[in-house]
Amino acid sequence: MPWVVLVIAGLIEIVYMAALEKSDTFTRLWPTAIFVAGVIASMAGVAYAIRSIPLGTTYAVWVGIGAVGTSIYGMLFLREPAGLARLGCIFLILIGVVGLNLLHNAADGEAA
Repeated sequence: MPWVVLVIAGLIEIVYMAALEKSDTFTRLWPTAIFVAGVIASMAGVAYAIRSIPLGTTYAVWVGIGAVGTSIYGMLFLREPAGLARLGCIFLILIGVVGLNLLHNAADGEAA
């Protein structure tokens, strides 16, 4: 369950970052409210995950999901560049997140 909560917290990070962009520097009420609620919800999910997943892994996975998702959101909806090098870097982040998950699972198997 902590992994599911962590992934949801990462997805919420994408939502609150999109809301931050739409808030126009906190001058628009609803995007600002979504941002604040999203930060609280995402942090609560990370706090829950840290109880079972090592801090470094939790943070890297959460940030990785947020960074990749926010980058993809920017490319799809904000006309940010989507060059091959940028996509390659996003792929490397994904590989790192998957690798951390695999290493965490392997360490659990060793401890058993």
